[in-house]
Amino acid sequence: RRDRLDLDGTSTLSPYLRFGMVSTREAVLGALEARRAVAASDGADAWLREIVWREFYAMILFHFPAVLRAPFEPRFRDVAWRRDDAALRAWQEGRTGFPVVDAGMRQLARTGWMPNRARMIVASFLTKDLLIDWREGEAWFMRLLVDGDPAANSGGWQWTAGVGTDAAPYFRIFNPVLQARRFDPDGTWVRRWGPALRGVGADRVH
Repeated sequence: RRDRLDLDGTSTLSPYLRFGMVSTREAVLGALEARRAVAASDGADAWLREIVWREFYAMILFHFPAVLRAPFEPRFRDVAWRRDDAALRAWQEGRTGFPVVDAGMRQLARTGWMPNRARMIVASFLTKDLLIDWREGEAWFMRLLVDGDPAANSGGWQWTAGVGTDAAPYFRIFNPVLQARRFDPDGTWVRRWGPALRGVGADRVH
């Protein structure tokens, strides 16, 4: 259930992994142990995949340190990103008018954290709807995230923007309305972070 925004389905261990309070090895061993229980195997496999992604991005940064400021894929280093300071500020402050995007950005500002699904939605919106440079989003996340990890943050942003390793292609765009309906079907999460929507029904909230 880790992709559901309205459920408590994520481990929230990312800050502890980021600062070495929980080791990757401990997380992997826990996942392998959980896989032995049939009921937990799907969740354990998903958890293990995410840990592997985290380690993969650490390896990429070690071998290719330039990825902190430049796309991994050289052919995307000259993308003509759009410069729009007002749109960037609206995104940062959760004022885009798209409830799921704004909820994610407000949760980030209030708590220093947001679920991975929300991170992908807001990153896709910035880079593929607003056409703003992924580095603007990457820097904002590093400024606010309590689990801000340079390797994972850069890797995730480049993946979403379509300029990194094994990246989502340019034509893969997260539709914010469809994503919200699928992963916050009743609008519970959106209303939590967007108080103005508290009186809006599930059929219209997104």
